[in-house]
Amino acid sequence: MISIQNLHVEFSSKPLLDDISFVINKKDKIALVGKNGAGKSTMLKIIAGIQQPTGGSVAMPSETTVGYLPQQMRIADETTVLAEVSKAFDHVRALEQELDRLNTELAERDDYDSDSYQKLVERVSHKTDVLTMLRTDNHEAELEKTLIGLGFERSDFGRATSEFSGGWRMRLEIAKLLLTRPDVLLLDEPTNHLDIDSIQWLETFLANYHGAVMVVSHDRAFIDNVTSRTIEISLGKIYDYNVNYSHFVELRKERLEQQMRAYENQQKLIHDTEEFIEKFRYKATKAVQVQSRIKQLDKIERIEVDQVDTSRLRLKFPPAPRSGDYPVIAEDVAKNYGDLQVFKGVTFTIKRGEKVAFVGKNGAGKSTLVKCIMNEIPFDGNLKIGHNVKIGYFAQNQAQLLDENITVYDTIDYVATGDMRTRINDLLGAFMFGGEESEKKVKVLSGGEKSRLAMMRLLLQPVNLLIMDEPTNHLDMRTKDILKDAIKDFDGTVIVVSHDRDFLDGLVEKVYEFGGGKVREHLCGIYEFLEHKKIATLSELERKEKPLAATGNKAEEEVKQSKLDYLEQKELNRRIKQAQKRVATLEDEINVLEQQIAEIEQQLSAGTSNDPEIYTRHAQCTQQLEETMQAWEQANEELDLINQQQ
Repeated sequence: MISIQNLHVEFSSKPLLDDISFVINKKDKIALVGKNGAGKSTMLKIIAGIQQPTGGSVAMPSETTVGYLPQQMRIADETTVLAEVSKAFDHVRALEQELDRLNTELAERDDYDSDSYQKLVERVSHKTDVLTMLRTDNHEAELEKTLIGLGFERSDFGRATSEFSGGWRMRLEIAKLLLTRPDVLLLDEPTNHLDIDSIQWLETFLANYHGAVMVVSHDRAFIDNVTSRTIEISLGKIYDYNVNYSHFVELRKERLEQQMRAYENQQKLIHDTEEFIEKFRYKATKAVQVQSRIKQLDKIERIEVDQVDTSRLRLKFPPAPRSGDYPVIAEDVAKNYGDLQVFKGVTFTIKRGEKVAFVGKNGAGKSTLVKCIMNEIPFDGNLKIGHNVKIGYFAQNQAQLLDENITVYDTIDYVATGDMRTRINDLLGAFMFGGEESEKKVKVLSGGEKSRLAMMRLLLQPVNLLIMDEPTNHLDMRTKDILKDAIKDFDGTVIVVSHDRDFLDGLVEKVYEFGGGKVREHLCGIYEFLEHKKIATLSELERKEKPLAATGNKAEEEVKQSKLDYLEQKELNRRIKQAQKRVATLEDEINVLEQQIAEIEQQLSAGTSNDPEIYTRHAQCTQQLEETMQAWEQANEELDLINQQQ
């Protein structure tokens, strides 16, 4: 459908994309991945026709429609939610107006036998067919289903868009784009402004989308659930894999290992050749051989190797100064803006060393409560910060607080202390500021680069309470892994506001759910929390048991069902993993017991043991082995039953 041929892009005379070619087919679901700055957003802009390449071409049929969602866009704020999103159907209204004009022209003409009249008739016929097809869709139902899926309530439809935050207005742009149903969707970080529920809805929508999808995202779970093809941009080249992201990571590792071996072999050849040239350069008897080696050296096409995989780099926060036992205690905390009650009756205690997540829909009060904890805004109730608590705070606007007139290196050098001063270059490299990048002035960095720089500063501060508001929005996957490992190893207390399920998985042991003006505590990890929500929704549906008459209710029900399907599969996968783990654990126990019994029996047969308790131990091990074997058989039966549910 879209053919990219010999694409070449240069910035400041340096190649960003070099002789790239690939094809996007009609129903491809593609993840476009690579390090920050590799050229992913540039590639999307070129395909969308917004940016022109230095060389090469993008070819597609004239009737192909392309929808593009950039990371940032200008958002209208002079209409209502419903009126703004209805603009997605402007093309239908424009077609109706054009048909009216053409039909009027037909009625006024009488040159029935002319070629131009026949062409006009054909044009009217074609556009009438197109309009008939477009009108078969229930636009109102589609509009409501999309808005509800993206987290809006029906009561929001009549509200002015200016009443919503930038993140919510970005959702309106996503809704408009999805409703136009283009042949190709190009999405640049679509999940940055969505909560977990809306991300899950978008996953289902895109996975079942009728056209092609190319998405840039640092949300590993999202692209795994949406895409089945992965294109990596690395060092100006592309590597095209017909697999999802998780499988791609394994294949990429193999490719890099092969690439490294080829690079090392070539470096040895170059070294040996240069050594020969230098050794015999001034010997007349070797002049021919030396010239031959020089020509050979010039012809070698140098192998480039991607930068060192920094995901293995272990970075640590400085040791946390000891705080009181309870860094944060909230008692009946409430916050309202005029008549709008954000939350009330919020009561919880966070213990020293706990790592917790704040989750919920955008606008439910997560960032507001963080600001209350930071004492940045007034509130009602009691919020006590414990003894000797030193807070490290990463807000979504943290990048705006950087000094724009100094370099990246100096920004970090000014706050680094102790051993970390000797590892500044490692840290800069891990966050994609290696080499010349470290000498850039802060003012020339992109918004994403500034966010990464602000994150690095936080890694260097000796604090014991980390509060991080959407820390992963502008981090690529390997950098997120580095940050996640650093937080895991951090011996202080952590509060994370995030919608990134993969980032929170295995990181937090407690989830605070925001919604409906309340904050509910869940003593579990993120995926257990999602599974709990599924059960709650099911029982809620059972209580409602009444016919759905209104179109809007049908839309809501379809959205709920898509969430249930996703969560039911998640629950099944979790149960399978648990059952498999149980079987493997029991097999290990059986092996240990069998080995112990064999050793005891060897001692008995050799007569080398004088321990009177040896027979007792033999009986105990034998009994334990029988019980473990029975448990293993039962675990296998349970695993078979669960597998049959797939």
